[in-house]
Amino acid sequence: MPRNARKAPSSTTIFAVAVLGIALFSIMDAVMKGLVLAIGAYTTLFWRSLAGTFISGVLYASRRRARMTRDAIHIHVVRGVVTTAMAVAFFWGLARVPMAQAIALTFIAPLLSLYLSAILLRERIGAMTIAASSVAFVGVVVILVGQWQSELGPDALRGTIAILASAVAYAFNIVLMRRQALVADPVEVAFSQSLVVTIVLGLGAPMFATLPPLEHVPTLVIAAILAVLSLQLLAWAYARSDASHLSTSEYTSFVWAAVLGWLVFGEHVTLFTLVGAAFIVAGCVIAARHRPSPALEGAEALR
Repeated sequence: MPRNARKAPSSTTIFAVAVLGIALFSIMDAVMKGLVLAIGAYTTLFWRSLAGTFISGVLYASRRRARMTRDAIHIHVVRGVVTTAMAVAFFWGLARVPMAQAIALTFIAPLLSLYLSAILLRERIGAMTIAASSVAFVGVVVILVGQWQSELGPDALRGTIAILASAVAYAFNIVLMRRQALVADPVEVAFSQSLVVTIVLGLGAPMFATLPPLEHVPTLVIAAILAVLSLQLLAWAYARSDASHLSTSEYTSFVWAAVLGWLVFGEHVTLFTLVGAAFIVAGCVIAARHRPSPALEGAEALR
């Protein structure tokens, strides 16, 4: 072995880095929920993305490396557009429902990604995938029943619909994440995604953007730093392991959401949310055990 050769990180280390990335994303979710409640979803996302572009841009510009490849630029643009739609729907909904409930509903994304690969690649959907979807659907229904029992109101129902729409966009994100990590390093991933999201949101800035109050500027910067760090950690992990190995790290976000929702917003996790989340996770596990991850194949179909 060459003297300068580096030992490859263990699967445990890679998984731990992915979990840390999810933890930082969850903390950012809590920060963002507070900002959305204070200044609105669009204003929060636009200024956070702009700050993130500046922070990640400084990191990207400080490094000497080859220009982005054409393949990488294509993936960056597609994922950035998908991420914009996902983020707007998610954070708008997050302001209207408890954090743990919102995160539990997004767990349907891995299952949706299987159906997306079937649509994009014209693959046959197996019986186990249909069974897994049925189990997860029961979980969604349980959470909705719990929401009705809690009498959260029509605004919470609209928030739930927005989060489910976000989960559809996140399914595309899962398909793209692994492919992007293979064609670009973590710094490039963080910078390109922040830049594309800022450009897309900026198209509506003349009509919708407002200057945030000065007291919220430090919090926006903190949210941007958390987003940049988590993007880099996840890109590093997904470049070194299959999406099928790392996908279960997503489920740790439910724990973070429950804890942060309780500590920051005084939200309590209901039994309906716990049971519904268990059904959704079970459905995802059933699907994962009977079908390989579509991440690379689906990304190729989008090229």
